[in-house]
Formats: sequence, C-alpha cells, structure tokens
Amino acid sequence: MTLRLPALACLTVITLSACDRQDAGGIDVASALGGEADAGYARATQPRTFVFPDDHNAHPTYRNEWWYLTGQVEAADGKRFGYQVTFFRIALTPDAAPRDSAWATRQLWMGHAALTEIDGEAHHHEQRLARDALGLAGQTREPFAVWLEDWSLRGKDGGSFPWQLSIKTGEFALALTLEPRREPVLQGDAGLSQKSAATGNASYYYSITRLATRGTITTKNGDPTEVSGSSWLDREWSTSALGEDQIGWDWFSLQLASGDDLMLYRLRRRGGVTDPYSAGSLVSANDKKTKFTADEFNLEVLRWWASPEGARYPVTWRLRLPDAGLDLHVDALVDDQEMA
Repeated sequence: MTLRLPALACLTVITLSACDRQDAGGIDVASALGGEADAGYARATQPRTFVFPDDHNAHPTYRNEWWYLTGQVEAADGKRFGYQVTFFRIALTPDAAPRDSAWATRQLWMGHAALTEIDGEAHHHEQRLARDALGLAGQTREPFAVWLEDWSLRGKDGGSFPWQLSIKTGEFALALTLEPRREPVLQGDAGLSQKSAATGNASYYYSITRLATRGTITTKNGDPTEVSGSSWLDREWSTSALGEDQIGWDWFSLQLASGDDLMLYRLRRRGGVTDPYSAGSLVSANDKKTKFTADEFNLEVLRWWASPEGARYPVTWRLRLPDAGLDLHVDALVDDQEMA
C-alpha cells in the first residue's frame, strides 16, 4: 500500500515536532517538554475518566496543552490542499500571584497555522504569541472558543460540535466547519500516554481521527475556494513528557483508504535510536482499537530533504506493522514544509 500525504507539516521542536531536526544544533526538546516539572502543576500519572464534550476545554492546572488540527481538502476542480492549525496553552507559573495589572496572567498562548498548495508545491505558514490577558488569547466553555487574536476555533456551549475554524494570515485564510465522523479515541492506556520512564512524564491524549470538513480557503491574491475533505484532531495536556535522552520524534496520523486510522510516533534518542516508549494505535473501520508498542512496528527513512537553514528532514518512509498486515510507503507530496 502506498500513501501520498498532502499535509506533512513539520513543526518546531517545542510543538512536538514531526520532523527529524538532525544536524540542527542548539535545540533541546527535553527542556521544552521534559525534565523536572515545577512543583504545583498537576501531573499525568494514572488513567482518568474522560468526559465529552467537557474535555475539549482547557485544563489549566497542567503546564502544557494543545488543540492540534490537520486536514486534507479538495476543491471541485480537483485542486488539493493540506492544512495544519495548532493552538498551544503554556502555563508560566502554577500559581496566580495577585498583581494589580490588566496584563497580569499565568498563561501564554502560541498558534501555528500552515497551508500547503499541493499542485503549486507551495507551503505557507505563520506563528503567533500572545498573553492570556486583555482578550488577546484564551479559552472559554460557554460558548466554546479557543482564540489567539483573530484566529479562533469556536463551537457550541461546552465544546459541542460543529466547530468553526477561522484563520487569517498574510498569505492565506481558512474558514472551515468541522463535524466528527468518529467518537474520540483514547490513546495509550485509556488516555494516559506514557512518553518516558519517569512517573508523570506522560500526557492525557485523545484523538478524533475523522472530522468531515467543508468551507473555504483563500490564497494570496485569490478568491475564496470552496473545499471539502477530512481532518484529524489531537488533544493533549501534560506537565512533563520527555526524558533527558529523548531528542525528537516522527509522528504520524494517517487516514487509510480502507477506513482504518493509524496514529503512531517513533521517539528518538540521541544517535537516532528508537526509544522503547514509542507507540501507536490502529482504529479499524468498525471502530476496533489495537495498540502497538515500539517492538511491534518498524519505521525506515527512505529519503531526506535538506533545508537551506542547515537541518535535514525525512520526507519518505517505509512503515511496517506486521501484526496488522500493513506495509506502508509514506511520501510527502511537497518536500519543503519546514516551519522554523
């Protein structure tokens, strides 16, 4: 089976990178998502009970959290696009010290947005940062909203669907409606995704692997184009995740033509060795979930792309899961999708 993916967007290491940032010195993944957690934050230490739609909302007692959307959509004339939008909440301190300032906050928000025009082999991206103050960024339950300036993800009260995604950058705009076609999938051990050996180096993690997607995409100097297709939502929150010897990973979310959906990540140690906490799951077309451990899959890089910035990234892989009968060739349709 051969897969050609229109949206393999690569993120910076602080955002749980899907890229092999090899030969790019000075980047320390563990400092962003691992190491010793500050006292006072909640930790992901054991399975919990997930409640939907409530868990679509923020969990501010944990240090890190994100709403991560990727999608593949197509216009009536066959023009194809891949997109990626992520909202990140990052706590600055576990306690809110009293401060007589309208700027006072204990939360920072970061947003990434990217659009790949497949036929034109063009990739656009933008990043934003804002404080959770003065209405610049934040998250509310009623009505459900995640926003950073004029970027937003909005839904019904409590987090119920459908959701409306609205993104405007200097190069493109997205106005998309998202409606689930599957129930949330709890990753790891009933939603507890252990990333390294230390207790608490884990996240609470669920996915909605298929969301019907429709709306418009506007490119620079172009009119809005009506599109439809499918998206994938990953939600995680944690306080620490990676160990000091873990430096990056390759992360896949694949919607197969069979109706099966595959999430899989290969955590990398120094020297490129696969970490034993690498894992994944396969959800069949009839909603049966199968978990995979590091010794149950093989990921081989077949081709690299060299960035003008000095890094190199894998862009073609062979991914084998023998027990599931899968032997996949995964190929980025556009090599240069670096988000520095």
